[in-house]
Amino acid sequence: MAARQIMIGDLARKTLTKVTTVRFYESIGLLKPAPRTASGRRTYDASDIERLHFIRNGRRLGFSVEEIRSLIGLSENPDQECSRASSIAAEHLRQVEGRLQQLTALRDELAKLSQSCSKARIADCRIMKAIGDINH
Repeated sequence: MAARQIMIGDLARKTLTKVTTVRFYESIGLLKPAPRTASGRRTYDASDIERLHFIRNGRRLGFSVEEIRSLIGLSENPDQECSRASSIAAEHLRQVEGRLQQLTALRDELAKLSQSCSKARIADCRIMKAIGDINH
């Protein structure tokens, strides 16, 4: 018995994804090219729903398209050890921690700037001067 086929709009609704995003993921190879009906409409099945959920959850966790592509590639051989998936996640965690450090430093700098305002004229504003000096 053939798998139940759904149209792109149904796939989008079931996965809370925009139709244009589904098309994009297909165009970059994260989703396999969808078979078409005689009238040219894309059709999808349960495996596509599962794959799109995987992609969306990976993106929600901040994984890049290439990281997700690698993880999908790993899923094609389910009997292998998960050490490669673990190292992809560990590297991603290192990147997230680096961004957190940058954001913490940015928050601290902005807190100092916002407290330095004397409420005087813009011409004398320490915030405006500090922002102007950042690029010099």
